[in-house]
Amino acid sequence: MDEILLLTHRIPYPPNKGDKIRSWNLLKFLTTRFRVHLACFVDDPQDFAHTEFLSDFCESAHFVALNPFLSKLKSVPALFTSQPQSFRFYDHPKMRHEIKKLRARPLVAEIAFSSTMAPYLEPQIETRKRIVDFCDADSEKWIQYAEKATPPISWIYGREGHALAQAENTIANWTDHSFAVSNEEASLFNCRKEVERQVNWYTNGVDLDYFDPSQILPDKNKQCEVAFIGAMDYRANIEGVTQFTKNVWPHIRDQHPSARFHIVGSNPTNEITALQGTHGINVTGRVDDVRPWLTNASLIVAPLRVARGVQNKVLEAMAAGKSVVASPEAMTGIDAPAEAVFITDTDQMMAEKIISLLGNPTIVQQTGKIARAHAVSNFGWDSALKRLDDALAELNLFTSPPSK
Repeated sequence: MDEILLLTHRIPYPPNKGDKIRSWNLLKFLTTRFRVHLACFVDDPQDFAHTEFLSDFCESAHFVALNPFLSKLKSVPALFTSQPQSFRFYDHPKMRHEIKKLRARPLVAEIAFSSTMAPYLEPQIETRKRIVDFCDADSEKWIQYAEKATPPISWIYGREGHALAQAENTIANWTDHSFAVSNEEASLFNCRKEVERQVNWYTNGVDLDYFDPSQILPDKNKQCEVAFIGAMDYRANIEGVTQFTKNVWPHIRDQHPSARFHIVGSNPTNEITALQGTHGINVTGRVDDVRPWLTNASLIVAPLRVARGVQNKVLEAMAAGKSVVASPEAMTGIDAPAEAVFITDTDQMMAEKIISLLGNPTIVQQTGKIARAHAVSNFGWDSALKRLDDALAELNLFTSPPSK
């Protein structure tokens, strides 16, 4: 098989975060068709435990430690240039050195996962295909943050959003193929007049076997009425959970005084950990396996007000056969029928829906079954990656049949 290079801004294993779920499944797919050379950053020291596994899994694997605090400091000077701070954050001399050596190999293609890794694919090497998986239009996220912030933070966020949008446009125009995570996300790129080469898309999938509710053993110690599952150092999750506990959860407790809300996710901020033990709220921190928390919850909530791309937390809950109460933003890119997911436009609507469902376990059970069936029919990874497979075939990259 031919050789390719894959660059990721975060080690793609274990697949315990949204971007890592997508990059891990992208890597698995690519190894069935190519000999893959992986180069990635490691921003969590615990993830170095998985480097040996990835080294065996790939043709070669190269890991560069990234200190988030130092990288933030290094990105500050970008405020006085036209460069996105995100690009300065991920600009690392050791990574440049590793990639320079890898690009000297006889590769047929180079793939960057996220816009922040795309600068490493310049300058172009003649006859070699360059592909970028944007995943999300990250610029739009910063613009949304700016709209909700106050000066001077709003200016910093707004500047990053506009600088990153210009960089995304430039990248989209020099790639041989680029992708987003959904049709909606791709449209954010394609509606820009500066984007001359259309951005394609392939959606996220979910591991249907791993989240099969019939295979998940219940744990009576983890029983709860409502749960949120997601990384708790991610701004959108923090804001969504904080708003939920402030504006929604008190109304639920008024009607169901013994109700419990579990916030399940790694690296909770001080703002989140302060909720521990108050009003039936439990903050778990990092857990080895989210599935027992999923299967023991009556309802899963996704109260995000700023969301980009496809929310894996929603797909996983559906695959686990759980009833989901979500904001419209959390359902972007997930075309689910009304009987599979409860979408609520306001905090009041969300509170009323949860109160109603906690009093109707039969409806909760029926909705969960419909959600599982919809996930099985529409969000397996094989079908999700079909669009990517077709696009790579159009570039004539396959010189040998896929491995089994």
